[in-house]
Amino acid sequence: MVSIGNDWDELLKDEFTKEYYLKLRQFLAVEYRTRTIYPDMYDIFNALKYTSYAQVKAVILGQDPYHGKGQAHGLCFSVQKGVTPPPSLKNIFAELHDDLGCTIPEHGNLSAWAKQGVLMLNTVLTVRESSPNSHRGKGWEILSDRIISLLDQKPEPVVFLLWGKNAQEKMNLLHNPNHLVLTSSHPSPYSVNYGFKGCRHFSQANDFLIQHGSTPINWQL
Repeated sequence: MVSIGNDWDELLKDEFTKEYYLKLRQFLAVEYRTRTIYPDMYDIFNALKYTSYAQVKAVILGQDPYHGKGQAHGLCFSVQKGVTPPPSLKNIFAELHDDLGCTIPEHGNLSAWAKQGVLMLNTVLTVRESSPNSHRGKGWEILSDRIISLLDQKPEPVVFLLWGKNAQEKMNLLHNPNHLVLTSSHPSPYSVNYGFKGCRHFSQANDFLIQHGSTPINWQL
């Protein structure tokens, strides 16, 4: 059974015994045995492993993992060091530069954000190689919706950064007035100019955290 190693284990223990998750687990066992699946099975829950529930102060939602070799490692939008940052991530770095003056890094590993309390969650946690959305509708969405609902229940203020239509569909799970929800278009090259570029979400998130007595995120990698 799943072992995350922090407070998520207790919060999600009932999910991991439900019928939908057991079916998902069976599906994944076959997929990992017969196909090339990303991320590595030991990295599937890295978003939760890197950022405990108690630690979460910002949430970035992705869709499903990168489907190219060596890219995905369990954190949305992040790639492992040594891998060229994909276009969406380059656009995120460009917005960080314009918003906060951050130097554009030479790598695309965002684990430093996760360790500061930024939950880097994909709504679907696995994917077949070269086949985006191939694990959509298999059960991951039920789990990620539960995670989002649990985060909405936190009394401490949390910033939700919802980029693109798929992420914004999760707004119906967010009802807590203590939190801040920021929305824009997706940072992909196809939509970056329709709201993401110039959104200044990173400075807005930090301003909100500071106003509520929380340490801001150091977005510089």
